[in-house]
Amino acid sequence: MNSLIIYFSRADENYAVGFVEKGNTERAAEYIRDVLNCDMFKVEPVVPYSKYYNTCLIESKERIGNAPIKNRIVDISKYDTIYIMTPIYWGTYAPEIETAIKDLDLSNKKVRVLTTHEGTGLGSVLKDIERICKGVTIYDALTVKGSEVTKLKDSIEKWVLE
Repeated sequence: MNSLIIYFSRADENYAVGFVEKGNTERAAEYIRDVLNCDMFKVEPVVPYSKYYNTCLIESKERIGNAPIKNRIVDISKYDTIYIMTPIYWGTYAPEIETAIKDLDLSNKKVRVLTTHEGTGLGSVLKDIERICKGVTIYDALTVKGSEVTKLKDSIEKWVLE
């Protein structure tokens, strides 16, 4: 099976972990990529977020419903499974994830979701993906505390192989 990981992740100051060179969601995405030897697409905002966590939160709230990204995925026809991975912002996915997936036809894909968070779990991510991607079926989801991503590598890899 061909898989594609679509993910948003942010380095710099992260809640509960301080300043990091690589975001928690990106670390989890790399674990999955290494197990499946699959393609990855990093969703990147046109205007980078502040390196400071609290300022980033304000910026992300302002981008809800209008979060331009640098590049778009156009053709996902060669993929059977799509992994959508995101930190939780304001109870759901990062706004840029919506921009990246809203025009994709996920109706015949196996969609799996992974979120990183520090206490909100999945939030409304599943419901929001189903709202913007008509006909999507989300097969399963995993939520991990961002501050524990490196400790949960084995759990993430096990989830991928289930």
